[in-house]
Amino acid sequence: MRMSRLVRWLAVVAVVTGIAAPAPAGQPIRFGASLSTTGKYAALGELLRDGYLLCQKDINGQGGLLGRKLDLIVLDDEGESEVAVRNYEKLIVTEKVDALLGPVTSLSTDAAANLAEGSHKVMIAPMASTTTLWERGRKYLFMVRSPSEIYLEGFIDLAARNGLKTVAFISEDTNFPRSVVRGAVEQAKKRGMEVVFQGEYPKGTTDFSGILAKVKAAKPDVLGTATFLLDVHAITTQMKELDLNVKMVGTSVGTDRMLGKEGEDAFGASQWEPGLPFPGLKEFVEAYKKEFDRDAGEVSAGAYASCQVLAEAVRRAKSLDGGKLREQLLKLRTKTVFGDFAVDERGYQVGHKLVLTQWQSGRWLIVWPENAATGKLRFPAPPWSQR
Repeated sequence: MRMSRLVRWLAVVAVVTGIAAPAPAGQPIRFGASLSTTGKYAALGELLRDGYLLCQKDINGQGGLLGRKLDLIVLDDEGESEVAVRNYEKLIVTEKVDALLGPVTSLSTDAAANLAEGSHKVMIAPMASTTTLWERGRKYLFMVRSPSEIYLEGFIDLAARNGLKTVAFISEDTNFPRSVVRGAVEQAKKRGMEVVFQGEYPKGTTDFSGILAKVKAAKPDVLGTATFLLDVHAITTQMKELDLNVKMVGTSVGTDRMLGKEGEDAFGASQWEPGLPFPGLKEFVEAYKKEFDRDAGEVSAGAYASCQVLAEAVRRAKSLDGGKLREQLLKLRTKTVFGDFAVDERGYQVGHKLVLTQWQSGRWLIVWPENAATGKLRFPAPPWSQR
């Protein structure tokens, strides 16, 4: 069934069968999500699921919502947007969820948001931050993160302030990475930097030697990458193999302990850090560690906050009606464990702010903006031969 027909069909079903109506009093309130718990994005999907589950546990531990238990229905989409669409269709039509929590990627969010519109179900999107998703006249999709176009803003600012003149960008050929690079290119040009190379690679790439050889030939001072964590690992390792040296390398997602010394001095845009002064953050970090036996990260924190925001809208609306929830979300101004939440009339995030981190001696330290810094900038990155 084509997407436009499916949206119209869902809207009719919602009216005729009453699936958009809240569950009877005393029945659990149901939130639904499709996540990549297997496939390429499984690591991210599991972190997202953990944040949702911890929020559900905390809400139920405090008496639930509107005097009712909160149930969370999670389906696996294997990292494929087509499967995510089928999952959200099932959540709306078969599982009869009251509201939706978003999937891992912007691509899946974009596809699934059409179902949210057709059924008048609000969807809180903890991962999607591509501006174009909010330029299509949608009314029920809400952003939690800062927009993708400003992910590398701090990275470009530091590069320009330290006298670097040339920059290269590489990205996966999907919505989120493309929008990150689009914004970064504009910011670099405004700061007087020359973009000497800009290239994309197909989703699923494991051998980056070809595109990295082109970057090396362009001899940039700075390399910005817009991609996902597994690609960052491979790109960093292959940069070393090719002896590709730049004074600064930054990513849209950062690195982690798996890279060890190879990740030293790399920069990563961060939507969240555990030491930021957000209400309830310390308790969230401690509870997460106890529940999952690992440290909380920005993906889980964003998922938890998305559930927080949706729960707060339910409390304020005293209803599960999609229109009433939308009305409350549009005027909600609050702080979550993830930071500020405030959206404009499109559901587009205007409250939350990014920080730039640098991997130093096995720790992420905030180096931008200065008023949030937890460490001093290390610059420039030494060549591979000296690491």
